[in-house]
Amino acid sequence: MTSITLPLDDDGFLRRECPSCEREFKWHHGPSDEEPADAVDPSLYYCPLCGNPAKVDAWWTQEQLTYIEQIALGVAMEELRDSFKRLERSSRGAIKFKAAHGDDPDHPASLHEPEDMVIVTSPCHPWEPVKVPSDCSEPVHCMLCGAAYSLG
Repeated sequence: MTSITLPLDDDGFLRRECPSCEREFKWHHGPSDEEPADAVDPSLYYCPLCGNPAKVDAWWTQEQLTYIEQIALGVAMEELRDSFKRLERSSRGAIKFKAAHGDDPDHPASLHEPEDMVIVTSPCHPWEPVKVPSDCSEPVHCMLCGAAYSLG
C-alpha cells in the first residue's frame, strides 16, 4: 500500500475545496488541545464559506486529486512492469518483456502549501478553527454545525 501525504501549512492546516461553491479554505489537521474528550467526529462538515454540508471525503481540491491520481498511476505502472518481469523470468525465456523508453511513470512534483489565509474560530465550536481567504467579508459558517458568525 502506498501512503500519500498532502502538505500542511505552517499552522497545521490542510487546504480543502467545497464541493458546492468550489471555493478553497483550510481546516485544521488533527486534534486540537481545546477539543472536548467526548467530541465525536461528524459524518458531515459544513463549508465555512457557503454553509453547505458534505461528507467528510468530499473536500479534495482539484490539485490534490490530480496529485493523488498521478501517484496512483505511477504505482500501478511500476507494479504492472514488475509483474511482467516476473512472468518473463518464470516462463524461462518463452515470453519476452521489454518496457519501451518513456514508459517510466512521471513522479509528480510535491505539492506546496502557501500561507495565504487567516485563522478564524467559531464561537460555538472553538476547537475546530478554519482558515479563510484574507479578503473574506461575508459571514463564516462553523464546520461542525453550520451556524453562521461574523468576522467583524
